[in-house]
Formats: sequence, structure tokens, C-alpha cells
Amino acid sequence: MANERKAPTGILGFPITPFNESGHIDEKALSRNIEFLLENDLEAIFIACGSGEFNAVSLKEYERMVELATSIADRKIPVYTGVGGNLSETLEQARISEKHGADGYLVLPPYLIDGEQEGLYEYYKSILLSTDLNAIVYQRANAVLQLETLKRLIEFPQVVGVKDGVGNMDLNIELTQTIGDRLGWLNGMPMAEVTMPAYVPLGFNSYSSAISNYIPHISRRFYDALLNDRMEEVRELYETVILPINRIRKQRKGYAVSLIKAGMEIIGLPVANTVRPPIVPVEKEHYQQLEKVLNMAFEKYPVDNKVSHS
Repeated sequence: MANERKAPTGILGFPITPFNESGHIDEKALSRNIEFLLENDLEAIFIACGSGEFNAVSLKEYERMVELATSIADRKIPVYTGVGGNLSETLEQARISEKHGADGYLVLPPYLIDGEQEGLYEYYKSILLSTDLNAIVYQRANAVLQLETLKRLIEFPQVVGVKDGVGNMDLNIELTQTIGDRLGWLNGMPMAEVTMPAYVPLGFNSYSSAISNYIPHISRRFYDALLNDRMEEVRELYETVILPINRIRKQRKGYAVSLIKAGMEIIGLPVANTVRPPIVPVEKEHYQQLEKVLNMAFEKYPVDNKVSHS
């Protein structure tokens, strides 16, 4: 898969990083998270990215996570890793990804510095030249590529996609309508289900789904309804599940990560509501609110394999 110059399409799974009471990575829980995504037919796995608290794991932990993900996926679906931040560590992450047979990586922003377009180009170029893996560039925070910079980067065949986490629709239109299907277009807005109807007409054909870690059948139902113009069903899913979860998510900074863990714990996956600072765990009141939404979601939209305790 690694040499197929094509970005994944469909619903993309972004596993979390579960921690035990000692603060170490719970490998059994991480393996179950990945297996659950595979069982529910997610189209790709993105390990050690934002949802996986990429910012808070050591290189040793990172390597173990990549090793687990590629082993469990076993070439059934593509596995992408998160790389970014400090450039020297980013290059090491890219080498680790290649060593363990990942298909590519999602390039997160460089550490702290708000660079000029030329600086961003050189940052990406350094990473691209370090391996032959596919690369998806991430429009986020201090790394937002403009059209001319992206045009230069796609001269490298490794660049297969752009993930948008900014929501600048003016820029998205310019990029997608100029570059077209040379790249895959991924919606990475939190949460992507909320904004996907605005992205589909521009050519975005995949998105990262946080809620797929605990209600993947809802993600699938929503996306299928959206693509097949069943807008009444889309509106119903918004009203009953997606927007209520989004409202809870916006209550605290960091809930984009910790609320996933809470949802997984609620449905019975072996994940504790434990995160690494500066992210905070979900407060009891918000946890109970999410529990209520999920109970209603499973009642209204039942699924045979709500929980699998293996």
C-alpha cells in the first residue's frame, strides 16, 4: 500500500492513546481501540495524531504505538502516523513510520513558530525527502499553506492529500478548484460531521471522525445519508446525536480528545477517562450529559455489536 500514491477516502479512524493508572500507555486498551475501528470498517487508521495526544508521547512510546497499529492493521487498511513539531524529532518520527511499514504520515504543524510560506515549504520539503512514504499536509494553526506554496509541494509525488483543520472556505475553494483531483481532500475540522455538508461539494471525499471511536455506526449512517442526499435523515442525526455531542465538546478546551475517551468508556471499551496535561479529563456533569446522548443514540439507532469486550 505504501507506494500507492493516493490518500485514503471515506471515514478515517483516529485512535486515542489510553493511559493506565500509572500514567503509562495501556497497550491492551490501545489494541482494542484499533481492533474496534477495523471491525467497524473504518477506511484508514491514523495513529499518534491529535486525538492520540501526539504532543504528549515520547519517541519510545510513539514507536510502540506505530508498531502496534501496523501489526494489528496487517495491511488490511492503510495506516498513517502523525509527524510534526520539532523538525529533528519529526524526521525521526518519519523514519520510525517507514521502519514499521506505515503507508504514510499526516504532517502536523511545526513547533510554535509562525513561519513564512517559504519556511513552511522548506519544513515540508525536509520531511518529504526523508522517506518515500505518502504525506498528507495538515492546514492547521501556524501551518496554513497558500495556493502557490501547495503547488510547489505537489511536485513531490509523496504529497497525496490535504487535511483542512482551519475552515477557511475561501482558501479551500481556491485550492480544490485549482488543484482538483491531484490531491485527496480531507475534512479535519472538529467535529467534522458538523461541517461535512459544506465540504462535499468542493471535492472533499473523506473526514476524520472522532465519534467513530465509540459510535462508528452513527458516523457511517450520517455519511451515507449525506452522500445519498437523504437530508431529512442528516438533519435527524444532527438534532439527536451530532450537535448535542458537539455542544458538550465545546464546554472545555481539550474535550476534542478527552470526550472521545469518555465516550469509549461509556460504551464499554477498556479506556479510562485519563489524559496527559495540559488536556483535562471530562467533568462528571459533562460525562453524564454524554452518557445520556449515547443511551438515546443506541436506542434510536441500534447496532448489534454496541460493545465487544474482547
